[in-house]
Amino acid sequence: MRGGKGGGLLVAGTTSDAGKSVVTAGICRWLVRKGLKVAPFKGQNMSLNSFVTREGAEIGRAQAMQAQAARVEPTALMNPVLLKPGGDRSSQVVLMGKPVGELSAKGYHGGRQKELFEPVMACLEELRSTYDAVICEGAGSPAEINLRRTDIVNMGVARAAKLPVVVVGDIDRGGVFAQFFGTTALLSPEDQSLVAGYLVNKFRGDVSLLEPGLDMLYGLTGRRTFGVLPYAHGLGIDEEDGLRVSLRGTVRESVVAPPVGADVLRVAVCAVPLMSNFTDVDALAAEPGVVVRFVDRPEELVDADLVVVPGTRGTVKALAWLRERGLADALARRAAEGRPVLGICGGFQALGERIEDEVESKAGVVDGLGLLPVRVRFGVEKTLARPVGEALGERVEGYEIHHGVADVRGGEPFLDGCRVGAVWGTHWHGSLESDGFRRAFLREVAAAAGRRFVPAPDTSFGALREKQLDRLGDLIEEHADTDALLRLIEEGAPAGLPFVPPGAP
Repeated sequence: MRGGKGGGLLVAGTTSDAGKSVVTAGICRWLVRKGLKVAPFKGQNMSLNSFVTREGAEIGRAQAMQAQAARVEPTALMNPVLLKPGGDRSSQVVLMGKPVGELSAKGYHGGRQKELFEPVMACLEELRSTYDAVICEGAGSPAEINLRRTDIVNMGVARAAKLPVVVVGDIDRGGVFAQFFGTTALLSPEDQSLVAGYLVNKFRGDVSLLEPGLDMLYGLTGRRTFGVLPYAHGLGIDEEDGLRVSLRGTVRESVVAPPVGADVLRVAVCAVPLMSNFTDVDALAAEPGVVVRFVDRPEELVDADLVVVPGTRGTVKALAWLRERGLADALARRAAEGRPVLGICGGFQALGERIEDEVESKAGVVDGLGLLPVRVRFGVEKTLARPVGEALGERVEGYEIHHGVADVRGGEPFLDGCRVGAVWGTHWHGSLESDGFRRAFLREVAAAAGRRFVPAPDTSFGALREKQLDRLGDLIEEHADTDALLRLIEEGAPAGLPFVPPGAP
């Protein structure tokens, strides 16, 4: 490796959602299967989908997933800056796993971001001194010319660390050749010298039909394409920035297997604003015979056997949304009829009697939905924890990320929250990934819903996740030029890459 440091690579993308996260995870899994000690890294992440490390640090779930792909424990070093949007114009800034304040986009890009460059690079250097290879993920596009001056996640990191860059493009969207060429041509000569080539993602069809275009792209840019990754259905890997499409009717991909019992179980997830950690329902979608969909209309709750009110970065805003849409009344009817409802984190807070919030929304005292005997007061300090407990006779592990402190005033205890009839509430994310508890919970839901649903006795969410990560490693191993990628990681970008005009303005 170069200079006594571990090797490295930056996986950039032509757009958001081009596939950077899954490609990074796939490269990590491929390398660790080769016997290398590898770590993921993303200098700055903007996401409401986060995770708590064992040392109590909050990082993006995508980096936690990539760490699992690399078979290492996730740490704050892997995602030193996390931005958690609280609206269209402001975000909570999380530095080394702890919140350090709220900033507008203008304030962040206007000065604070530059201050964070040094700690970001220090984290990367520490990882490179410990691991054989560090696979870095970029954000959005490296050709955001309006943000290049303060960049701490794309070419700014690549330049400072002398990392080779591979650009991923989503061909399923169309226009991938223009995206590759335009991305390269909008970079400065110094940045272009690190862009080694491209990876085509989500290709459907006969690769031989694509090859003339790849040859022409090489002629135009002097850069090769390192692989064409086929479209892979049902990966079910943690997403980074949330579901960007309209959530109404969106169904989480699930195991293609018939139900064990006579009935399926239908789960409706309220698509609240600023939804966080919607991956909580992935463990439900992994169960044969469980259908999970996101909804935003009260009539879509009618045929649901379970309704989930998920986490949110804006509990008060979510409450108003539930009321405006008529979902609050539909939830109240369900509770009165003894039909199952589960509130997680912000959803749990919304199901309570009262919220006192001078921190998140600064709305003061707001009435909750009154379905659980809970009062919530928002504190300045954020709770970041990895609790372990028991519910329904089963061991449960989870993680907590919240400013709200719950005062539970009744009901049956349930994972530090409570249960009243068929309404359940907890601050614990990830609890449904505990297999025994998930099966016991689904049996309770099926009984309350009058469904002849039987949980599969052998579904292991952890094993399914490992299988998906292996599929990502297989995509890289089988469809990318791994010898060339390994040379990039070990030796850096090749010398003499041609400049593609016009370059950065």
